[in-house]
Amino acid sequence: MVAKTQLVTAEELLDMPDDGFKYELVRGELRKMAPAGFIHGTVSGNIFGSLHNHVRVNGLGQVTAAETGFLLARDPDTVRAPDAAFVRRERVEAAGIVDGYFPGPPDLAVEVISPNDRYTEVYEKVDEWLEAGASMVVVVNPRNRTATVRVAGMNPVILGEGDTLEGGDIVPGWRMAVADIFA
Repeated sequence: MVAKTQLVTAEELLDMPDDGFKYELVRGELRKMAPAGFIHGTVSGNIFGSLHNHVRVNGLGQVTAAETGFLLARDPDTVRAPDAAFVRRERVEAAGIVDGYFPGPPDLAVEVISPNDRYTEVYEKVDEWLEAGASMVVVVNPRNRTATVRVAGMNPVILGEGDTLEGGDIVPGWRMAVADIFA
């Protein structure tokens, strides 16, 4: 006989006691996430800082830091947490005060690859962001110092240290030199 996995809801995930680990919820199943290393945290912080300053000065919406949950699906529930994210002002206002996870994907999700990440799992997450309605996902790879930009319906664009990451129509006016991501 095969044991059936007990599915977890977004509300149960939010109410879990702190056991020192972070979790995401994928189709009702918990996925434990290892704490980020120093390089991962530095790279994520660099992107968050640049994005946050631009969005705040221009009143474009909200930027969230690492491990903020976004509710992507219900029954079974999926809650994912990018390393940085941007949500347009109109969507933030429409959602009102959100005590739990933001309902829906961010407009921009940033994923930074850690040494222990499997590429298949990272790109599974990227696909989930886009399928849920994210407009842009940026995957930053500290190993080869690149940023891969994924926009729904378009081919991925790989940027190197001599290139500039741009927010396009998603985060108007935001630009960051790829080299600065790794500074």
